[in-house]
Amino acid sequence: MNKNTQLLETFYKAFQQKDYATMQNCYHNDATFSDEAFKNLNSQQVKAMWQMLITRGTDLALIFNNCVADDTKGSAHWEATYTFSKTGRKVINKIDATFEFKDGKIFKHVDSFDFHKWSSQALGIMGTLLGWTGFLQNKVSQTAMEQLKGYMTKKGL
Repeated sequence: MNKNTQLLETFYKAFQQKDYATMQNCYHNDATFSDEAFKNLNSQQVKAMWQMLITRGTDLALIFNNCVADDTKGSAHWEATYTFSKTGRKVINKIDATFEFKDGKIFKHVDSFDFHKWSSQALGIMGTLLGWTGFLQNKVSQTAMEQLKGYMTKKGL
């Protein structure tokens, strides 16, 4: 197993164990992250995001597989099962991740998932009806970014 594949394994095992400090240590100081909710995060923001999600996600369970990487790029698949706090609805989110590496750390991390499927589970009928619209996607992203900003301010991050 090469060092970047091992890095991804370390990252996701730490995620399973809710060890956000180890996850944070896997990121380069100039890292970026994006997914459907959290857009264009810098290194400080992505580290805070994982801390926030793990400390707030009381019933979060994670499985992962297909961690593959070479010297510069990698990918993985992971699935998170949790209760969406705003609605109390159970979500099973299936995510494909891509990575770029620099100096033995994650430099760029992009997670992709089916937003419509996620919103249908998390938001119920509203997510089913509006999950394909840019309006709902932008609203979810705006809310997520506001929560992250508030969390970072509260924690002094």
